[in-house]
Amino acid sequence: MSDRVFIQGLEVYCVIGLQPWERQVMQKVRIDLAIEADCRPAGAADDPALALDYKAVSKRVQQLVEGSAFQLVEALAERIADAVLADFAGAASLRVRVAKPGAVRFAEAVGVEIERRREEPHP
Repeated sequence: MSDRVFIQGLEVYCVIGLQPWERQVMQKVRIDLAIEADCRPAGAADDPALALDYKAVSKRVQQLVEGSAFQLVEALAERIADAVLADFAGAASLRVRVAKPGAVRFAEAVGVEIERRREEPHP
């Protein structure tokens, strides 16, 4: 399947980082998702009930991130992937990119990008 539903540039604030000062403040993270989902039924029928609800996905990710306090963007990305695959049956796989804008001097952002499939075992 090559259909993807995407959410690009979702900006959310959370506690993230290793430094003591980072544990005391909310920082902005930018999240991009590309979710593999079969869009044919929704497209053929023009029926929203058959589509992956990107608004619901966005709200779920926002809720998870705002309530988190991870040290690593890698951990945050893993939890986002786990939540989307667990909560949205239409998501077969996804790519999650988590970026911390301004975390490194002279760089627009740093972060990670992971890909996960529903059938992959999780440690």
